[in-house]
Amino acid sequence: MNQQAITPEILLRAYAAGIFPMAEGRDDPAIHWVDPRRRGIIPLDGFHISRSLRRTILRSGWRVTADTAFAATVEGCAEREETWINDTIFALYVALHRAGHAHSVEVWEGGLLVGGVYGVTLGTAFFGESMFSRRTDASKVALAWAVHRLRAGGFTLFDTQFLTPHLRSLGGVEIARHEYHRRLAAALQGRADFAPAGYSPSPSEVAGSACGAGSGVTQRSTQTS
Repeated sequence: MNQQAITPEILLRAYAAGIFPMAEGRDDPAIHWVDPRRRGIIPLDGFHISRSLRRTILRSGWRVTADTAFAATVEGCAEREETWINDTIFALYVALHRAGHAHSVEVWEGGLLVGGVYGVTLGTAFFGESMFSRRTDASKVALAWAVHRLRAGGFTLFDTQFLTPHLRSLGGVEIARHEYHRRLAAALQGRADFAPAGYSPSPSEVAGSACGAGSGVTQRSTQTS
């Protein structure tokens, strides 16, 4: 495909068809479309919060926000020796964010961004793209808050693309391509909200929310926005 022809609209249609883009490296201008034979997902009612992660959520003092530093979160995810995020992909996701179809959850230590996760939303599906850590467990904290937010907003599918040992330890599983496409088709028929009205959970609500606990939809002022 002519790389100049890839637009945010084409990218959304690709996600709706079950495929996603990757580059071979930061400096490789080519984009490849991927539809894995086995697909990684995190069941939103099966996210696992270990005792150590629960302690980190409760005691770290980190501040967690949403959609306040999207571009910086993508940049953080690309800051590694091997990355699939080239300049074209970066620009496409920033454009999707501006259009309301891409979102991030950020973890802050004071004024420093120390972790985060970002992804694309369509219907009730969240396509998790990447996450990063500059402190131990900061990406896990971002993921825990993201899962809590997705449940509160009515999402039904959290696509992780591939299943890594890291994601497996958090409750991720692998399903066949045909099963993924079936779940995706159902998710595209619904509506969800990444910023549900009244969503303002405390760290203790997020820490205690593994495997289907409460959504944390309150009017209380806490550490998320």
